[in-house]
Amino acid sequence: MASRLSVGRIVAARRGLWLAAAGLALSLGGLGAGWWLAQRDPAPANADRSRLEAQKQVALLKADLARGNATQGQQQRLLELLLALQSNAEATVLLERMADQQPDRWPLRLMLAELRRAQNDRSGAEREVRQLLNMNPERIEALQLMALLQWEQGQGEAAQAQLQAQLQKASLPQLKPQALPIGLLLGDLRQRRGQLAEADALYQSLARSFPSDPRPVLARALLKQQQGQTQAALAILAEARRRQPDRQDARLDQVAAAWGLAPLRSPASGQPPKDPSSPPIQGSGLPAPSSPPAP
Repeated sequence: MASRLSVGRIVAARRGLWLAAAGLALSLGGLGAGWWLAQRDPAPANADRSRLEAQKQVALLKADLARGNATQGQQQRLLELLLALQSNAEATVLLERMADQQPDRWPLRLMLAELRRAQNDRSGAEREVRQLLNMNPERIEALQLMALLQWEQGQGEAAQAQLQAQLQKASLPQLKPQALPIGLLLGDLRQRRGQLAEADALYQSLARSFPSDPRPVLARALLKQQQGQTQAALAILAEARRRQPDRQDARLDQVAAAWGLAPLRSPASGQPPKDPSSPPIQGSGLPAPSSPPAP
């Protein structure tokens, strides 16, 4: 069975922008465990055997590729092995070829951009992302990576202006679903730039525009928690729970557990959580987790 490659995770929750730590959540069916194998630290003996076997497979697949006989599946397998061997330069060349051959598979181009970024080729990464945005200016994954690249190069203001423009396009004259993830990304960037009041106001606006979605409320709760306003965070998380009384959301439980906020976790009895105005809960002063759960 073909394995699946999670090319990192770009989440639309609070830290969705910072895929350097969390990665980029895309599935490229068939580009399986290679990316993750490269991150693992197996026993030395097993690692040596695995590396030798991988190198043999790479040699055979590269020969097929040179003869023009490599299928898409073989190219994907070769890419997987190159990533596992941390041969990023060769993987970049192959991935560029695959992305050019299969332009409809936009995640390939996005992965290529991230791979260039990992090699400190930020201008090359930005070039790849712009190709994606030229095809679809509202592609949230591309917007996220572009914002990160611009932020890393000291162009936070430009990144914010681009996101604000896209949010306006997605909001007027008629509100589109894309406005929510774009708005969450913009809010995260505003926080990174120290614009906390503006981020708070944006989350509240998104919550009004998308009343059945808990993500803007969750983002605002995380903001309050990071500001040390635990009771406000409690109240906001309770509001997020009330937005979907008939459906459990593991994200809310995970955030509450990470903060030590046991009363906010979904009660087994099905009753609403305790009133957030109740006395402080032991452990509730814990800082927000470095990587909040993805939506």
